[in-house]
Amino acid sequence: MPAPDIHIDHIAHLARIELTPEEKATFAAQLGDVLLHMEQLRQVDIAGVEPTAHGFPIHNVWQEDVPGPTLPVGEVLRNAPARRDNLFAVPKVVE
Repeated sequence: MPAPDIHIDHIAHLARIELTPEEKATFAAQLGDVLLHMEQLRQVDIAGVEPTAHGFPIHNVWQEDVPGPTLPVGEVLRNAPARRDNLFAVPKVVE
């Protein structure tokens, strides 16, 4: 199967990276190998195969979420650098 035509300069531009000529040659070959492998995978017959996220069933193994004893607000906020109305006060991070 022939290697796909890869426009490594365009891909580097999209990724906002600068590549040396040696890096371009290396990455073009590596990306070509990946694309050839993807083409091989595309040709696999998957008719009748159910989509799945895991190869075997996964069940929630966590314990039930049941409210229990809590700490008093004063103790929780004791080491807070800043507080307001019984809450942690933090610097604004969104403009």
